[in-house]
Amino acid sequence: MSHESIRLATQADTDGIVELIDGILKEYGDRICLTPGGSEADLLDIDGGYRAKGGEFWVLESVEKGVGRVVGTHATRPDPENGEVCTFKRLYLHSEFRGTNWGRELMQVTIDWARDSGFKRVEFWSDTRFKRAHRFFEKFGFQKSGEERHMANSVVPYSECFFFLEL
Repeated sequence: MSHESIRLATQADTDGIVELIDGILKEYGDRICLTPGGSEADLLDIDGGYRAKGGEFWVLESVEKGVGRVVGTHATRPDPENGEVCTFKRLYLHSEFRGTNWGRELMQVTIDWARDSGFKRVEFWSDTRFKRAHRFFEKFGFQKSGEERHMANSVVPYSECFFFLEL
């Protein structure tokens, strides 16, 4: 029997975070590429990539027989150009936890943090292939702007669509 909980990420979680995200990207025929300046470089330094910039990073940890593993993530950081806006990043959930309350819990923790921190709006880009996640975002009141961008900073080029929520 396992026990799950949401907690703040530490640098010691980096390997588990990378393993989780890499596994999810492989579901879509992609893979993670940890290179300085690449699209996943923020995962190499959780404190520097998030906390030092005024943001935060959470993990959903599942502990079984005393051994923990990262099965979910969500992060946010302020928009450097607009102090009233924060950007959500890295919402990933292991397949065995999708459709459970854990995705909602991760999202709610992050929304609450953003609101409590004084942000007025949340914005983020999401891979266009993540259709199930898009339906999930809309249930929280996030709106899809219709704007898309094409990204080439990963192993496999991909496209993203823009979401926002007024707090």
